[in-house]
Amino acid sequence: MKIGCPKEVKPQEFRVGVTPNATQEAVARGHEVLIETGAGVGSGFEDDAYVAAGARILGTAVDLFASADMIVKVKEPQPAERKMLRQGQVLFTYLHLAPDPDQTRDLLDSGCTAIAYETVTDRAGGLPLLAPMSEVAGKLAPQVGAWTLQKANGGRGVLMGGVPGVGPARVIVIGGGVVGTHAARVAAGMGGEVTVLDRSLNRLRYLDDVFGHDFNTGYATAGLMAELLPQADMVIGAVLIPGAAAPKLVTRDQLSWMKPGAALVDVAIDQGGCFETSRATTHGDPIYEVDGIMHYCVANMPGAVARTSTIALGNATLPFMLVLADKGWKQACADDPHLLAGLNVHDGQLTYAAVGAALGLDVVPAADLLQG
Repeated sequence: MKIGCPKEVKPQEFRVGVTPNATQEAVARGHEVLIETGAGVGSGFEDDAYVAAGARILGTAVDLFASADMIVKVKEPQPAERKMLRQGQVLFTYLHLAPDPDQTRDLLDSGCTAIAYETVTDRAGGLPLLAPMSEVAGKLAPQVGAWTLQKANGGRGVLMGGVPGVGPARVIVIGGGVVGTHAARVAAGMGGEVTVLDRSLNRLRYLDDVFGHDFNTGYATAGLMAELLPQADMVIGAVLIPGAAAPKLVTRDQLSWMKPGAALVDVAIDQGGCFETSRATTHGDPIYEVDGIMHYCVANMPGAVARTSTIALGNATLPFMLVLADKGWKQACADDPHLLAGLNVHDGQLTYAAVGAALGLDVVPAADLLQG
């Protein structure tokens, strides 16, 4: 199979879908790897490293999309990229279709087979291709939140860890999963007074058992939110419903409860955001203000630490990429129901129920496509 990796074109996105090490693995199994020139530079991988690993460098994305049987990326394909997809081609990347009707329509129109990193599952019920970037985003969230709190950025001018005689920032983390756990650990490590909210008592027990007194935990109710929001200097949104649009957990009216200059960091923005006032921003213009509250809603947060993120993501995606190349998407998905869970679009048909529910579109169960 010809595996193609284009250069990412989303603003300030420096990650790359295939590393030189992954290239070497694929070439050793008899596949051809095509890399757009300069694709890995933002992550510290020069074209020469790919050539040494056995790849062929192509000068343009047009050439690459036209030649490759499977496209492996990081971010969802942008409008110009979607026009280059074709029937029978496999797209393997993050998609986040639920809040993105335009992308969904374009993928359906292209006839491609699109497998989303974020909905591939594992035996433990986890999301193994989302987890590495969730870990990165979770660890970044308190850092960018602390920066947003600086007065020069419109924030309250509160130092995360405080100083002797002055208390630390109060941080609420909504969601105790992978993102929330890493966010809480870092925020607490920075000296913040942290409370993690979740609706799973088992998860709250786990956090309490593992992390003890590093941070507080609370059962997420409207009453507790009403109690904590007026005290918060920073709120980190870390909720996830796999493949679906994120629920809105802080409304615009509730912003009036908060201190002027408090910071909202929405890590769920790829899935539409978990604050009513969230809208996607970029690393070039990351924050904005609504009703006196500062919002940080960068949709590709891990792109800020591109090398770490690329290697971490590549470690997770490599086995799946190889099995798709070895067997083709249909046999690979037939052999692995967890990979089948990643199938979102095939030949003009939507196959992921949560996306269909979010966008009001008909869905064909992915398993039905294996029978044809």
